[in-house]
Amino acid sequence: MTHISPPVIPDWIETMLPKENRRCTVNVGDQKTMHVMETGEGFPILMLHGNPTWGFLYRKIMMRLSGRNLRCIAPDLIGLGFSTKPDRIGEHTLENHAAWLGSFIDQLNVDGLILVIQDWGGPIGMRAMADRPHLLKGLVIQNTAIMPPKPDFKPTPFHKFSNMPVISDIAFRLFHFPQNALHKVQGDPESIKGGVAKAYQFPLKKFKDNLAPLALARMVPSSLTHPSVAGLQKCQALAESFKGPCEIVWGKKDPILGRVLPRIKNLLPQAGVTETGAGHFLQEEVPDEIAETIGRVAKAIGAS
Repeated sequence: MTHISPPVIPDWIETMLPKENRRCTVNVGDQKTMHVMETGEGFPILMLHGNPTWGFLYRKIMMRLSGRNLRCIAPDLIGLGFSTKPDRIGEHTLENHAAWLGSFIDQLNVDGLILVIQDWGGPIGMRAMADRPHLLKGLVIQNTAIMPPKPDFKPTPFHKFSNMPVISDIAFRLFHFPQNALHKVQGDPESIKGGVAKAYQFPLKKFKDNLAPLALARMVPSSLTHPSVAGLQKCQALAESFKGPCEIVWGKKDPILGRVLPRIKNLLPQAGVTETGAGHFLQEEVPDEIAETIGRVAKAIGAS
């Protein structure tokens, strides 16, 4: 991997990260770099966040997996966290994000990995792995959607709003939505407050840096002809063909994706399921359950 000096993260955020972590940035495309946090040594666990968070989301899980024979890898998706932030909304497509992530995966130079996904990290991760199916050895799914919508689907109010001209641009770009309201989609709103809430907002506080939340919201299919649908079909095909260890950890109180669980179960009927009272960002609420699940999948493939 071509390592570049990592960006400076404020000390007040650093104090919340695992004490033993390695941080770097790597080239992933034309003038784009991806910020990455790693902990541990051993079998690779690739942990992918979604919109509008960053690798910080997995800090509690990484701490709980400390001391095992596992290498936890949490990159910031392009446009979010401390990775490069494209200035054109059109650059944010499922295919582009999968290509950027795929470039990073190729640079890991590993023989296999366990994929841990949530929110947009699900489709982006699965689409990237669809081009590298031999590397996918285990799968841990959290609140996400990795298949096209049903023909009769109805967009959530959040996604309807994100496609409203002008008003959504104002809300997302000028009023820092939704990163200033993450607590509202939690089972326990107190799980994202104070310094934790500020840590999610910090990388997107400048206008020039906060395009991705709106762009990723608009990447969600609004119709069956949406550009993301073809990539989601490849995600579904990979999930249906996957025969390795797989588990689901789900936040039932998620107003955005909570309702998707039955479809995920149908897609992966062999998967063990842990249902919780958490919300959308369940890593903040049930890190023990998630870490235990990752540990079981790692044990099933002889990695821990």
